[in-house]
Amino acid sequence: MGKNPEIFEEGRKLPVVEEFYSIQGEGFHTGKPAYFLRIGGCDVGCSWCDTKFSWDPSLHPVVSVDEIAERIFDCPAQALVVTGGEPLLFNLQYLCLVMKEKKIKLFLETSGSHKLSGTWDWICLSPKKQMPPLERIYPLANELKVIIENSRDFEWAEWNKTKVRKNCELFLQPEWSVYNRIIKPLTQYVKSNPDWKISLQAHKFMRIP
Repeated sequence: MGKNPEIFEEGRKLPVVEEFYSIQGEGFHTGKPAYFLRIGGCDVGCSWCDTKFSWDPSLHPVVSVDEIAERIFDCPAQALVVTGGEPLLFNLQYLCLVMKEKKIKLFLETSGSHKLSGTWDWICLSPKKQMPPLERIYPLANELKVIIENSRDFEWAEWNKTKVRKNCELFLQPEWSVYNRIIKPLTQYVKSNPDWKISLQAHKFMRIP
């Protein structure tokens, strides 16, 4: 897991790729302001990943959670989105405790492939075929967001849909690098299967972080 694994296990320090205050661009909370914390480290390895620079945690500075918290509390943020990489490679309990003290809403973006830590207001589960989610996370997901790269991914989406709870929000999101090719069949699929909604990476269209 990179340098100083014992520090990571305590959860008081995390390898930070980037952090910034912006607008959520994907899924259920699209358009809402939030502070984003991208944690380094991922063993899922999606070929189309647009943040491959985050995969190796040893390439990123180890930052105190208390230091991160100060920056969050100094801006108007009312919500924190924790993403990666795969953030569940690390113990996130301390991070959540610190945020809860200031009543910051906590949103997690995860593949669900590792044990859940922390207490979350919203869990966005984005399952990956090469490393499927652990069974225990499916009933905890508030949102299921499946990336669609080709027509075979619709079957993968439907299989995951059977595992989440009935009131879970369902989204299909076009993989950005093939957007022009996949958006038409994706649109047709959602029109024929209206339990699903389309998630677009609005922040990329808006050209913001």
